[in-house]
Amino acid sequence: MKLSVYGKGGIGKSTTSCNISAALAKRGKKVLQIGCDPKHDSTFTLTGFLIPTIIDTLQEKDYHYEDVWPEDVIYKGYAGVDCVEAGGPPAGAGCGGYVVGETVKLLKELNAFDEYDVILFDVLGDVVCGGFAAPLNYSDYCMIVTDNGFDALFAANRIAASVREKARTHPLRLAGLIGNRTSKRDLIDKYIEAVPMPVLEILPLIEDIRVSRVKGKTIFEMAETDPSLLPVCDYYLNIADQILSRPEGVVPQDSPDRDLFSLLSDFYLNPPQTAAKTQEEELDLMMV
Repeated sequence: MKLSVYGKGGIGKSTTSCNISAALAKRGKKVLQIGCDPKHDSTFTLTGFLIPTIIDTLQEKDYHYEDVWPEDVIYKGYAGVDCVEAGGPPAGAGCGGYVVGETVKLLKELNAFDEYDVILFDVLGDVVCGGFAAPLNYSDYCMIVTDNGFDALFAANRIAASVREKARTHPLRLAGLIGNRTSKRDLIDKYIEAVPMPVLEILPLIEDIRVSRVKGKTIFEMAETDPSLLPVCDYYLNIADQILSRPEGVVPQDSPDRDLFSLLSDFYLNPPQTAAKTQEEELDLMMV
C-alpha cells in the first residue's frame, strides 16, 4: 500500500506522517517513509537526525545511478521504519519537484518498493504540480492534513483537485482529511458539506506533539517513558487502522476557487448563531 500525505506548508505534515508510520509499524507492518522536500527534514522525528539525501548520495557517486545501493539511501528509524529523503537543489536553483520524480525512479530501479507493506510519501507543502505530484501517480490513497482555518482548507481544496485529476488515469483515492492542532471542526464541516470527503481524525493542539518534533522523537517513543502520552498515540493508531482496513475512499469533486473563497469567508463574516447552552450542557462541558 502506498500513501501520500499533503497539506498546507507548516500544518504539521511531517510530524503527522512520522507518527502514522510509527503507528503502522506498531501494527506489525514494514514501513518506508519517503521525505519529498528539499529541506529534507521529513524523517527527523523518526531518526533523530537529518539523514543524507538521495541527491547527496548521487553527488558522492558522481551521478552514477548504477553505483547506488539501497543501504546508501535508506536509514533505519524508530520502530524499524525505514527512511529516505529525496533532498533537492540549493535554494533558488533547479527544480525540487524533478528530484522527487527521480527519487521514485531510483527506488523502483533498486526494487526497494517490493520489500514493504506500506510506503508513505510526505510531500512538500500544498504544491501539487510537476514532480511534487509524482507521488500521487504511485499512491493508492492521499491523506490531506489541515486545520480548522481558511488557508489550510483552501490548500486542501487545491490538493483535492489534484487527486481528482490523477484519479482519471490512476487507481488513486482520497482517504480523507486529518484535522491537526485544532479543538474545533466547524469550518472543516462547512467545507466537507460542499466537498464531501471522510474525516479520518481530529487532533487537538497538544504541546507534547510539538515538543516531540523538536526532540526528534515520535510521540510513541516519548510514551515509552511517559505513559500519560499513550492516549495521544491512539489518535495515530486510529488513522493507521482506518488505512489498513483499505477504505473505499473518494474521488473528490473540488469546489471552484471563487466559490470556496465565498463559502469560507462568509463563515467568518457571518458566523452561525449557536443556541444558548443549558445548565446541564454547561456542566457536561466542564466535566469533559
